[in-house]
Amino acid sequence: QLQLAESGGGVVQPGGSLRLSCAASGFTADVDAIGWYRQAPGKDREIVAVISQNGINTYYADSMKGRFTISRDNAKNTVYLQMNSLKPEDTGVYLCAADVSSYGAWYLPRRISEYTYWGQGTQVTVSS
Repeated sequence: QLQLAESGGGVVQPGGSLRLSCAASGFTADVDAIGWYRQAPGKDREIVAVISQNGINTYYADSMKGRFTISRDNAKNTVYLQMNSLKPEDTGVYLCAADVSSYGAWYLPRRISEYTYWGQGTQVTVSS
């Protein structure tokens, strides 16, 4: 089994920054790509960013490009999401998810169904 725990959420003013963390524990050797998703009230869960197992390949949703940066420290079994220039529409619960498909160190899963393990999420509220 693998467990994921998000942290770093909070309340921030528009234009502010937050850094989220996703810490993996348990069978961490099985972890390949890690994705961040966002769940806003009344909306579908949407992809935010994905990082490959080797940490080199990344994907960002269009609205996050240039503002968010995903990174990982495999020695610490942790993935980070640096969020800058936050907007009110970035408000939501941010969840990280782990892919264990073994499709390779460069693979970037983008469909929710490709992720096997999910964390509980951390709330981000952007408001003045």
